[in-house]
Amino acid sequence: MAKVRFTYTCPGAQKVCIAGDWNGWCPDGQRMRRVKKGEDTFVALVDLEPGCYQYKYVVDDEWVCAPEGPRVQNDQGTENSVAEVG
Repeated sequence: MAKVRFTYTCPGAQKVCIAGDWNGWCPDGQRMRRVKKGEDTFVALVDLEPGCYQYKYVVDDEWVCAPEGPRVQNDQGTENSVAEVG
């Protein structure tokens, strides 16, 4: 099992969570915390087995992909971000 660090920066965001296939796409499944009080960068450490995972950030109830990195098409007609865990 590896601790995978997810980081997302979003000016003005109040609440950021990460949802993915490892947590049943639960929008409140993994709340991210601010790196520092008043900062716009949020972080979460997720324990994942080696493999390929799809995920999105949930920013103030809006689902968004990571701004960088690989993406794949999903069955909703949008994209998901991809994390490869070695």
